[in-house]
Amino acid sequence: QVQLVESGGGLVQPGGSLRLSCAASISFFMFSRMGWYRQAPGKQRELVAFISRSGNENYADSVKGRFTISRDNAKNTVYLQMNSLKPEDTAVYYCNANYLGVDAWGQGTMVTVSS
Repeated sequence: QVQLVESGGGLVQPGGSLRLSCAASISFFMFSRMGWYRQAPGKQRELVAFISRSGNENYADSVKGRFTISRDNAKNTVYLQMNSLKPEDTAVYYCNANYLGVDAWGQGTMVTVSS
């Protein structure tokens, strides 16, 4: 069973930065893509960003220019660098990976943007 372990969430002031990490229990290249979703209180889970096996990146319009997804193949880890954070970025962030057509999820990490 694939395991995804997230870290890096926390409390940050508006305009600040955080970096989330997601370590997978198997090689990144076993996934068709890997990325991040988020779910704010009372809202549906939404895609934030993902990176494909070939390295193509995709971002939600709301985070373009502020968030950057990257990966470390040797560590089987995907990162989400979040800059210029806004209160509306407050949510639980979930790592996601698609393995043989099935989605695997991390446990989630809370990001709170508040002064």
